[in-house]
Amino acid sequence: MATALKVPPPGGFDLVSLGALVHRLDPGVVPFRKATRCDIHVSGGEFNVAANLADCFGLRTAIVSAMVDYPIGDLIAERVRAMGVAPFYHRFAHDGVTGPNMATVYSDLGHGVRPPVVFYNRAHEAAARLKPGDVDWKAVFGGGVRWFHSGGIFAALSATTGALIVEGMTAAKAAGAVTSFDLNYRERLWKTWGGARQAAATIGRIVEHVDVLVGNEEDLQHGLGIPGPVAAASSPLDAAAFLSMIERVTERYPNVRAVATTLRAVRSANRHTWSAVAWVAGETCTAPTCELDVHDRVGGGDGFASGFFYGLLSGATPAEAVRLGWAHGALLTTFPGDTTMATLEQVRAFAEGGSARIQR
Repeated sequence: MATALKVPPPGGFDLVSLGALVHRLDPGVVPFRKATRCDIHVSGGEFNVAANLADCFGLRTAIVSAMVDYPIGDLIAERVRAMGVAPFYHRFAHDGVTGPNMATVYSDLGHGVRPPVVFYNRAHEAAARLKPGDVDWKAVFGGGVRWFHSGGIFAALSATTGALIVEGMTAAKAAGAVTSFDLNYRERLWKTWGGARQAAATIGRIVEHVDVLVGNEEDLQHGLGIPGPVAAASSPLDAAAFLSMIERVTERYPNVRAVATTLRAVRSANRHTWSAVAWVAGETCTAPTCELDVHDRVGGGDGFASGFFYGLLSGATPAEAVRLGWAHGALLTTFPGDTTMATLEQVRAFAEGGSARIQR
């Protein structure tokens, strides 16, 4: 029988994330080749989790990241403060020619049969320069920490970021924290310096230190090199392919106590069928299935992860934690941007079977 996940009691930071901060340019339903204006969202998979837990769930969180001293950095830092996340930055000067830069993500919303299009400019990204020794982990964790989180996008940025994640997880474990990792496999990022083989080697070293793993069957196959079925062979809402791989994951990484993922069938850019599933210490939990009218799909997976983590941090059962993650991820797709605008009351109401009837 799998060992239960032991979450430390409240005290200090509830969660600390390590990852890259980015700014996302969003022209709405207009594709970039015809855009005349953009909204700016501050994002980053690891930051999104910390921001969601602070703003919606009222937890004390922090982000460890790179920060560049120029106006784009100032814009991002303001949004970090506004979401209630404590910053721990390794700072870089900006020379105006070669950077370093805060990365830019470009993403329109798509509409109907036209899917969203996402592309990046991560050239000379400051976060890619982060390396072991750049972070004073004693200062970060000195007041206590319950949970430490990072992800595959940050691991993919350079040959040094994965090693920094391992350093952070080792320090977090020594401080008594639960560790989590979102596989977030992005082929486009990995192929610039080694591809799938490098990804599996790098992520594999990280997952040796992980308690809670987030990622679907494709992430497990490509990010960890775990054999599995062809993802297209079954319905996106069929959890069987995902669950069939859990035994292989836990055989290779017996330290892993929980694995969770969202399940999503995309009917159109604005209509998704949505569910989630998790394996927690031998117990399998599946969320309900619902139809989403999507405004902005970016960040939905991070919304699930943060709600799921909140459930486990707050003492909920695994089944309750999965429903909280499912509900928060669903609500997040109804807002613009990558981070939450939901309230805990809304999340709990939807998790418990609430509807979209008007609230007066």
